[in-house]
Amino acid sequence: MKKFYLTYAFIILLNSCEQHNISAYETPNFIFILADDLGYGEIGIQGQKWIETPNIDQLAREGMIFTDHYSGAPVCAPARAVLMTGLHTGNNPVRGNSEWKERGDVWSFKSMYENPNLEGQRPMPDSIVTIASVFKSQGYKTGMIGKWGLGAPNTNSIPNKKGFNFFYGYNCQRQAHNLYPSHLWRNGERHILNNTIVNKGKLEDGLDPNDENNYKIYHQNDYAPELMHNEAIQFLDRNKDQKFFLYYASPLPHLPLQAPKNWVDYYRDKLGPEDPYVGDKGYYPNLSPKATYAGMISYLDEQVGEIIAKLKEMGVYENTFILFSSDNGPTYKDEQADIHFFNSTGIFVNSKNTVKGNVNEGGIRVPTIATWPNKINGGRLSAHPSTFYDYYATVCEILGVKPPYPIDGISYYPSLIEKPQKKHDYLYWEFPAYGGQQAVRMDNWKGIKKNLYKGSTTLALYDLSTDPKEQNDLAAQYPKIVQKIENFMDQAHTTPKQKKFIIPILEN
Repeated sequence: MKKFYLTYAFIILLNSCEQHNISAYETPNFIFILADDLGYGEIGIQGQKWIETPNIDQLAREGMIFTDHYSGAPVCAPARAVLMTGLHTGNNPVRGNSEWKERGDVWSFKSMYENPNLEGQRPMPDSIVTIASVFKSQGYKTGMIGKWGLGAPNTNSIPNKKGFNFFYGYNCQRQAHNLYPSHLWRNGERHILNNTIVNKGKLEDGLDPNDENNYKIYHQNDYAPELMHNEAIQFLDRNKDQKFFLYYASPLPHLPLQAPKNWVDYYRDKLGPEDPYVGDKGYYPNLSPKATYAGMISYLDEQVGEIIAKLKEMGVYENTFILFSSDNGPTYKDEQADIHFFNSTGIFVNSKNTVKGNVNEGGIRVPTIATWPNKINGGRLSAHPSTFYDYYATVCEILGVKPPYPIDGISYYPSLIEKPQKKHDYLYWEFPAYGGQQAVRMDNWKGIKKNLYKGSTTLALYDLSTDPKEQNDLAAQYPKIVQKIENFMDQAHTTPKQKKFIIPILEN
């Protein structure tokens, strides 16, 4: 039956949660570190053999690993929208990447530099109250460092108008396709950098692809991840005497391949000779693609270590709730990141239908670690199925407040403190791209529909307990399970307001 996207109050059932008596004095600081396109298997603690992540691994040993945690979506913008709003993609106003192309040449770095109104994504509605606004209402200082992707300059959907006291980073996710950009944003003003605008494309004909000098143009002066990290440290310094929430949305290791030279040199020695990437399949050329990709992840790990060290220096580490995760699975650009070599999805299949952009496990199951020494006993694993929209509910329970509108999440705070945990009847994903997709996880069952734009209604059914690679379709053997999952899919979907996100077959 066709449903209409009216108001959140009418389309979402509010999940109540037990209160576990956290006093205002005990409420922690909060840091959410969001990696960009970091695969499930790309950190050491989860079996990575080549890329070194000692700081993230130590964080895991001191806290809890969520083995069954999911992003809100298989690509950047909707995943971040789910995190910020507590609404899954059947209810969320942002269900895919929406680049607002009618404004003009939105993919040109030069055009965006000359006209900032070409930057950014379609704004979220004014009615959206982000988790940052909840923190702010409780007296927290709120900071957003990194990649936003949920609005545009001169709209009401920039970080500073969505609950953040301070913002430094990329307003526009397209701008983050260059780690040596022309500018970043500090609050509502552009911070012009000492870099030259360089167009993406193939290495110039006639240049020797094995000559390092021919790649210097792609590695300039001001490296955005370093600048943003410095701002994150300063934010912590400024707020050491009050409660804070830091949303640290790193652009690493999302392509392009651009990493600090010391890390690239380290992995060149470790991995040995490799063929250059000449830039013929997107982004920028690179002399040592595997070494650079590994270096990007290790540099992110280095930054995580510095955040932890800063918290300890400030004397607040013990009472800081840190969640580390990724916005989706690894890139499908195998010729650049070589996700087969790195086994980037870990126990999941490394193929184009199980990485970023797809609702298969490798596209949405993400590495996730939680630490809070005052509350979370270290060295633990949790197989509780959870997802990005649960963070909103978890924060609200810890703060002792009700969400400002009905949300889709269930607090996983009980799991953190080893108390009985309420579970979802199902987890839901809807993705109006890559052919149109839906997915539901129900207990250990996973139902997936693809090619929705072609009118397909076929549901593939997998038992994740025995088939985490999603290779054996059991739909024909379990028609009752299929029907139950299809009912959940219908229940979870509401008609989006943005025409771009409408999947016609779901509206019939």
